[in-house]
Amino acid sequence: MTDYPPKILLAFGETFSHDWEEFHSWLMENGYPELAALSSGIRGSDEAVNWLIKNNYPQLAALDGAIDNKPDAYAWLQKHEFFFLVVFADAVNEKPEAIAWFNDNDLKIFTVLAAKINSYRSNQTFDYHKLHF
Repeated sequence: MTDYPPKILLAFGETFSHDWEEFHSWLMENGYPELAALSSGIRGSDEAVNWLIKNNYPQLAALDGAIDNKPDAYAWLQKHEFFFLVVFADAVNEKPEAIAWFNDNDLKIFTVLAAKINSYRSNQTFDYHKLHF
């Protein structure tokens, strides 16, 4: 994720705000469908996660799982040496050592992104009436 320009990362972060659709569309239309799919995956879209896998972004699919505290996804990232994504998942899940690592390495944009994702996830309500079987 460090290869993306700050402007792109900021647009990705805004996909977790109330105006998310505009930024999601912008990412799709400007050559960053993988970040749009990651955002959709974090928002709960299995279709988006499958798209990531099919289109050679398994690390982003695993990141989505690691953010959701799925041990297999977390282990996959570690096994394949996506250590940055491991730290990012930890930061989303508010692990102090991960947040400190980003801040100490002048990567505060990732602290901001992690906080946005965490805030989005924390403010979601679960309605068992809407489960798909």
